[in-house]
Amino acid sequence: MKIAIFTNNYLPNPYGVAVSVETFREELEKRGHTVYIFAPEWKGYEDKNPNIFRYPSIDIKFKFRFPLPLPYSWRISKILKNLEIDIIHAQHPNLLGLTAKHWSGKKKIPLVFTWHTLYNHYTNFVPFLPKKWLEKKVVAQAVKYANQANAVIAPTDSIIAMLRKWGVKQQIFSIATGIKETDFSGVNGKAVRQKYQITDDEIVLLLISRLTEEKNIEFVFRALKDILARNKKIKFLVAGNGYLLPKLKNFCEENSISKQVIFSGLISRLEIKNYYACADIFVYASKSETQGIIPLEAMYSKLPIVAIFSTGISSLMLDRGNGFLVRDNEDDFAQAVMKLVEDKKMREKFGEVSGKIARENFTSEVCAEKMLEVYEKCLKH
Repeated sequence: MKIAIFTNNYLPNPYGVAVSVETFREELEKRGHTVYIFAPEWKGYEDKNPNIFRYPSIDIKFKFRFPLPLPYSWRISKILKNLEIDIIHAQHPNLLGLTAKHWSGKKKIPLVFTWHTLYNHYTNFVPFLPKKWLEKKVVAQAVKYANQANAVIAPTDSIIAMLRKWGVKQQIFSIATGIKETDFSGVNGKAVRQKYQITDDEIVLLLISRLTEEKNIEFVFRALKDILARNKKIKFLVAGNGYLLPKLKNFCEENSISKQVIFSGLISRLEIKNYYACADIFVYASKSETQGIIPLEAMYSKLPIVAIFSTGISSLMLDRGNGFLVRDNEDDFAQAVMKLVEDKKMREKFGEVSGKIARENFTSEVCAEKMLEVYEKCLKH
């Protein structure tokens, strides 16, 4: 099978959609399929894979770096015209998503669309426009796009009801981005603890995230500040970058918890496994996820989790089975964290369940097979 994936977000961007595209690309190619990637140019980055084609882009640096593709290229159109493709898979409903739809129609081949994100949570990246109006606009655009596709992929089943409520009538298949198990071999959590001078008897709370508004980062800091102030044996390791970083550092200074909060900055895919391995508890409060690759990686790394009950993560976790899913309430969040801090046996038990869930249901091999079944259904019909 020859598959063309169109994405507005790709390597070297370290965030969710790029990780998803790359994970599926590798698994599909392992099975003998040809995968072409169409993505925006990232200045200063060179692809080694000849099947990656880059559209011209505007290098946007508003809040964080995100090259914005210009969805037309005479050179790439010429390549696409002569390229043999069986199916097109769009990762977004706009920009290169529209290009994907155009070529699906032109070549008369199926179009698959993955609904990666709760787009209404990302309006903070578009200044000067009314928020409520923009939220409705972006959701309506995505719904219209989904209904023009041959199949819609939802990363977890928890958002299917929401998509139906919004007006998606097309077939929806629940397929997560799986964990690439080779990325988690040979872990060394002790090296991370040594790097940040964390002793063996200290409890590490870990958060890996983009430090931006839609990830609900400030909620986590407010919820944990009293815990950190009371117990000097707890360290809060924050891995990631974003425009909220200066504000978060000021918050730590004002609340006298700076010595217990460690900001590591962005970490590479090669290093990320060691950060999970050094931690005792994973904390997460994002409400904008359709899946949450990062919490799933934490589960694969056998970490108990404390998270806000929301779409995406509620499909991955078992409340009181491998962690706590709590209300959007800082006191509830803090109490759940303290239960795990104070009970080592509970941490170990929940961690084992986390690992079992991730390994049995969410490896990249399992998810790639599910995606191929959807492709085959689309080609058949």
